[in-house]
Parts: sequence; C-alpha cells; structure tokens
Amino acid sequence: MARTQISTDTSIWLLQAKGFLDEARRLKPGPERNELRQTARVLREIAKLEAASEPALDRNWRQRT
Repeated sequence: MARTQISTDTSIWLLQAKGFLDEARRLKPGPERNELRQTARVLREIAKLEAASEPALDRNWRQRT
C-alpha cells in the first residue's frame, strides 16, 4: 500500500479528515461508515474554504502594518 507524504503546511482539517476516512475504511458498509465519510467530506470543504481565505487574511494583515 502506498503512503502519502503530508507536508508541514497541511491543514489540521485535512489531517482530521484523513483520520475519519482511515477509520471508515476499517468498518463494514453501513450508516456509521457513511457518517464518517460525510464528516470527512465536510472537513475537506472547510480546509478548502480556509485555504481560499488565507491569502485575503495575509493581504489585510500587510495593509494594517
């Protein structure tokens, strides 16, 4: 099985999503597994939104200093 390398700037949301997916893979198909997969999907969306907002936050911070 191939291992993915996680960079040091990986979002905590993505790390949590990976944990939920790893746990979901250990379960048999069913409602609990689906819930874990849905939670991971939401966490990935949060990470995407956070990454999109960081350049704006950085730009605003530079303007204030």
